[in-house]
Amino acid sequence: MNSFGITDRGAVRRDNQDSFLIERLPERDCVIAALCDGMGGEKAGNIASDLAVKTFVTEVRRQIAANGRRRPDIRSMMESACDMANHMVYSYSCFDTDYTGMGTTLVAAVIYGGTAWVLNVGDSRCYKLTRRRLAQITRDHSLVQDMVDRGELTPEQALHHPRRNVITRALGVNERVPSDIFTPKLQRGDMLLLCSDGLTNMLSDAEIFAASRRNPDPLSLSRTLMAEALERGARDNVTIVLLSK
Repeated sequence: MNSFGITDRGAVRRDNQDSFLIERLPERDCVIAALCDGMGGEKAGNIASDLAVKTFVTEVRRQIAANGRRRPDIRSMMESACDMANHMVYSYSCFDTDYTGMGTTLVAAVIYGGTAWVLNVGDSRCYKLTRRRLAQITRDHSLVQDMVDRGELTPEQALHHPRRNVITRALGVNERVPSDIFTPKLQRGDMLLLCSDGLTNMLSDAEIFAASRRNPDPLSLSRTLMAEALERGARDNVTIVLLSK
């Protein structure tokens, strides 16, 4: 498996509140990746995303390393790690008034023995890239996505809605937060793309797919997508993680 991640504060923001982490466990044929987009002020957003991504990946890695089963319950491990990350960020927000109200999105993937699991909270996304198409795996936990699901907005209208950045779930805001888990089927050559909305606000799904056809490996594709987002003015932090089977 190949993997690569890249992050940039963008062309407008002074600070980068995105965080990502990739861990490889070659002895278990496993890779763990997580990406977070923090919120809650300059210092708080940065801390929230950093805490969450490190807590999540460390806990999943610990559980996998300690588990002797041939087919460990990755779903339960990811859910447990998400709960722990939420608890960590929430505890910080309660401890210091400077951190009150801070939170973060989370999108994460584990590929173990050729099987993939994807978890998300918030509007950071995971896509599956194949030679033929790009498909969004996760569902945004956002106000406009709820409106699209109810038929109040079209997907095209949602792209330009003034409240498109309002999310309905985040780690650290409440004592508990539900997460969604998906199990996309991966074939050899397929890739998983994890990204913050700093990328998807700049490039359409069609443009991301077109770039993947010109750049079939994670390193070159990550750099190409980042360069394009920055060239277009990147109004937000941009973070990209790619995992290739």
